[in-house]
Amino acid sequence: MTVKDTAKNLINSLPQNATIDDVIHALYVHAKFQHGEQEIKQRKGISHEEAKRMLRKKLVSYKSQNDN
Repeated sequence: MTVKDTAKNLINSLPQNATIDDVIHALYVHAKFQHGEQEIKQRKGISHEEAKRMLRKKLVSYKSQNDN
């Protein structure tokens, strides 16, 4: 399937009242998922445990910044 076909299918799957922002968002999310899947297949991803550790660190940092 070509990129153009993928975009058409994605747009056609949106509701009739979708806005241009909805279309752009859907295309963006789709592209990000595609990129992520490619990275996983190439073993460039990180483990679930590493992702949790990174998120926990980020949340602690965010919380300490907003406690003031």
